[in-house]
Amino acid sequence: MKLASQINKPLKKIGIQLKRYPDNDLMRRVKLINHFKINKIFDIGANTGIFALTMRAAGYSGKIISFEPLTSAFKVLKKNSDKDSNWQAVNVALGSHDEERMINIAGNSESSSLLQMLPDHSSSAPKSAYTGKEKITVCKIDTLFNNYYHDGDQILLKIDTQGFEKEVLDGAMQSLSKITGIQLEMSLIMLYEGEMLCMDMISFLKEKGFKLFSLENGFSNPATGQLLQVDGLFFR
Repeated sequence: MKLASQINKPLKKIGIQLKRYPDNDLMRRVKLINHFKINKIFDIGANTGIFALTMRAAGYSGKIISFEPLTSAFKVLKKNSDKDSNWQAVNVALGSHDEERMINIAGNSESSSLLQMLPDHSSSAPKSAYTGKEKITVCKIDTLFNNYYHDGDQILLKIDTQGFEKEVLDGAMQSLSKITGIQLEMSLIMLYEGEMLCMDMISFLKEKGFKLFSLENGFSNPATGQLLQVDGLFFR
């Protein structure tokens, strides 16, 4: 720590700081995954695979199944996952029905959503504004679950679907009893039309038998500092 302090002193003058890796949020996530013996992650809303790559860098070696509907993001995701024999990429979205829908494509890709973006989001992140649409396939977790589940699996659902998290969970009602943990993005204010907000999501998951174990800071307004989203980690 003394060395870090010495290095940071001159770096502060140019707005840079040396920080411990992994940070506290990631360290806590890894501890929870190890504690609950998670051996398989459903990475829902994977985009190009940043979550999976982060988990690998943090030491997670179990199976990862990444679901991503956007053609452009999926191409990068597939390239990343092909380098890892324990990581599979699937080109679908997950929701409450098996259907085809139009997804809104965001300028920054990762903010793409099946829901309409609201002004509080686009004004806080102008590069996230929608630039087009794409027709995609949507499936329920319940429809696909047995393709990937094996007896004894301890599964974490990671859901980052830009306001569509409740729809994903509604499509998993038959499978939730076999899910050990859930990590999902939760908005503190309405950022996407019709999304379930943080406090309601906590109550909903509590009714389904999942207890909130951890919160991680997410998206914030760069002008005001207001925290707009957090990631919640829930376990049975």
